[in-house]
Amino acid sequence: MDVTTPRDLMITVLDAPAGRPVAQGELSLALAGAELIDLLAAGAVTLDDDRIVPGPGPVPSDPVADRATAALIIQEPYETVEDRLWRRGRGLAPAYLAALEAEGDLTRQRSRSHWKPFQDGRTELADTPGRRRAAARRASDEPVLATLATALGIRDRDAEDAPPPADEAVRTVLAAVDDALTELAALRQRRAIEQAAFDNIWRGN
Repeated sequence: MDVTTPRDLMITVLDAPAGRPVAQGELSLALAGAELIDLLAAGAVTLDDDRIVPGPGPVPSDPVADRATAALIIQEPYETVEDRLWRRGRGLAPAYLAALEAEGDLTRQRSRSHWKPFQDGRTELADTPGRRRAAARRASDEPVLATLATALGIRDRDAEDAPPPADEAVRTVLAAVDDALTELAALRQRRAIEQAAFDNIWRGN
C-alpha cells in the first residue's frame, strides 16, 4: 500500500503560484484527510458513520504509510474522522515535506526556519515520476485532489467543478476537512481579536 494522495497534494501546494501560500496548520489538516482517503481506498480502514474502523487492508509498503497505519486507534468506540484530522494532522506537513526531500522529489537549502517552503524560494521540485503523477491528477481535475486544492485556496472555487467522488466515505472525509479548515480559520480570527484587545489595554486605548 502506498500513500500517494498526500504526496500529490504536497507537490500541488509546492507547485502553486507564489501568491497563494498555504499555512502549515491548514496543510497538515488537509494532508491528514488525504492520508485517510488513501487508507480507505486500500481497505486499511472503513467508516461506520463517521468513525474509523480498522480493516483488513494490505501491509504498508513505505515508511509514511506505515506511520499512518500505526496511528490508527484500533479499540472501540474508535475515532471520529474529525478527531483523526486534528490528532494526526499535528505537525504532518513538515513530515511530508521531509519525505519528499528524502525521496528526491524536493531539494531545498537549509535554513534556520522550520517552515518557509512556499515564501522564501528555498524549495525546488525535481522532475520526477511523483511530480508528473501529481501534475496529471491536477490537470485532469481528479475529484479528491481538486476538492482538497480548492479547500486550501490553491484552486479557484469558481473553476469548473470537478465531479464529486463516488464513494460516500471519501465525501465524508472531504467534508470533515472543509469543516476543520473553517474551524481553524475561526480560531485564528478569534485569537487575533483577543490579541488586539490585549494590546489595546497595554497601550491604554
